[in-house]
Amino acid sequence: MHKEIGEKINTLRNAQGMTLKELSEKVNLSASFISQAERGLTSITINTLKKIADALDVDLNHFFSPPRSHRPMIVRSYEQEVLRIDESKFIYYSLGSDIANRQLDPLLVTILPGQRPEEVMAAEHPGEEFVYVLEGILTLILDDRQYELYPGDSIHMASSVPHDWVNLTGKLVKILVVSSPSVLG
Repeated sequence: MHKEIGEKINTLRNAQGMTLKELSEKVNLSASFISQAERGLTSITINTLKKIADALDVDLNHFFSPPRSHRPMIVRSYEQEVLRIDESKFIYYSLGSDIANRQLDPLLVTILPGQRPEEVMAAEHPGEEFVYVLEGILTLILDDRQYELYPGDSIHMASSVPHDWVNLTGKLVKILVVSSPSVLG
């Protein structure tokens, strides 16, 4: 258990470009103690781990959650994971790897046919999105205006603009979506 927690501390610290000295100063512990903890050579109290979690900007549970399955940097078409299915209309496939502290989410989204205009619920959130239409006709609601995007069309926008995607046709719509910051974690 000490070794797994230490490895997680090390991975987070390195991903943030933080030195042992910088982390030690943030949590008021010696750099040698943190080094030993990262190598699994010493135990860490919950209070100390909480300080480290705060300094690394993660929840304390991060150190106790089971490791995610490792997804390689190269994701073959047959390895795409279904992340979730929303309201039986959207199927989200992950195209990205499990790099630590990722800042963007590359997704393949299939939108099933048969949505109705009254189902449109424009939303806004922090960050930005890039959408590229692969197949079908995507109806994009953007700031109370409606646009139809065809295969090969794309949009790159601030996610703070109220928006929604819908499929008002009788055929599948497939889009490539890249959003930042990561909403999947």
